[in-house]
Amino acid sequence: MGRTRARRTVVALAASCALLSLSACGADSGEADGKTTLTVATFSDFGYKPLIKEYERTHPDIVVKERISQFDQHHNQLSTQIASGSGAADVVAIEEGYLPKFRAVKDKFVNLADYGAMKRKSEYLGWKWEQGTLGTDDFVMGYGTDVGSLAICYRKDLFAQAGLPTDRTEVGKLWPTWDDYFATGDTFRAKVKDKAWFDSSGNIFTAMMNQTEFGFFDADDQYIGDSNPKVHAFFSATAKATADKQSANLQPFSQQWNAGIKLGRMATMTCPAWMTGQIKTAAGEANAGKWDIAAVPGGGGNWGGSFLTVPRQSKHVKEAAELADFLTSAASQKEIFTGPVGALPSLVTVLDDPQVQGAKQEYFNDAPTGELFAASAKSLKPNYRGTKDQQARIPFGNALQLVEQGKASPDEAWDKALDEAAKNIR
Repeated sequence: MGRTRARRTVVALAASCALLSLSACGADSGEADGKTTLTVATFSDFGYKPLIKEYERTHPDIVVKERISQFDQHHNQLSTQIASGSGAADVVAIEEGYLPKFRAVKDKFVNLADYGAMKRKSEYLGWKWEQGTLGTDDFVMGYGTDVGSLAICYRKDLFAQAGLPTDRTEVGKLWPTWDDYFATGDTFRAKVKDKAWFDSSGNIFTAMMNQTEFGFFDADDQYIGDSNPKVHAFFSATAKATADKQSANLQPFSQQWNAGIKLGRMATMTCPAWMTGQIKTAAGEANAGKWDIAAVPGGGGNWGGSFLTVPRQSKHVKEAAELADFLTSAASQKEIFTGPVGALPSLVTVLDDPQVQGAKQEYFNDAPTGELFAASAKSLKPNYRGTKDQQARIPFGNALQLVEQGKASPDEAWDKALDEAAKNIR
């Protein structure tokens, strides 16, 4: 849910849908046997199956179908469907990184405030609600699903090898700031020369940027990536650490990245709430107990999280809005968190629930993930994304890869990032 799933968990489209056009794939809604059929389109498994069964039980006149596809494919299809005016599902998930793109065509989406959404404002984390309302007082584009609040996952055995503390509280004290984090990386590398400090410079830079109120764009949606001192400072610090061999130089969510996690090629990883599942799957049971979780440098942060929207082209707008409301309710978010998907809720009441606060992950040395991630989510301030945020952001990640590959110095990479970003946002 919160994850940028093009590079993460991938679930193939149903074979029958893959053989049809985009419009045909979207034409699931309608009437069947006197019942109204609604479609819900997501990227990977949002944990909705048991909730849908319950909804159909309490709404016998409704049939709900899920349509699941890969992350980028899902959002690219939605762009096509919105542009053509047909083919979109009745309820469509949009990941927070893509939301600014669709903000430019918000008139193509139902204003959920017209269907009672404003009454739920007090339930949400303030910054999450602002994302879904696009910063306005009277337009609700989507109901927030999960959040991807940040922590740092680390290998206890590698920390011990380097003579660093291994207790999660003491580890968190090593890096109140990102500068401290990189300095600790230098200490680690001096003691453990055959291991990297972190997996990918791109993941580090993303985590840092996601802690800023304004990154590549200001409140007026004007590009400031070339003038915002935080962008330059974060890029330079990450690039320098990379040039100093702190990075394992692994492409995030690739086979090599998975193998690197399994083989313990890095001591730390930026760790949104959903990343724990990725690490557990990649590392395998043989590495259970070697990983733990500590606070992220710089305070709270977020990476990922989605929203449920209702395209105006739906033939059953009222019913779709009611379904989206149900799927993001407090009871639903708690059930998803306590189930196999484990997505972190975006509702304050659920984050404060004793069952959520007391949640632990045995794989990570019984780390109190509910408490850790909830605290991170609550401390985060809104992170503004411009309508062309993706176009501006990608060149900086690509430039950091050049440093990892030894093809550019930090200064050369910075200049290239600025040039490419300027071209992308024209």
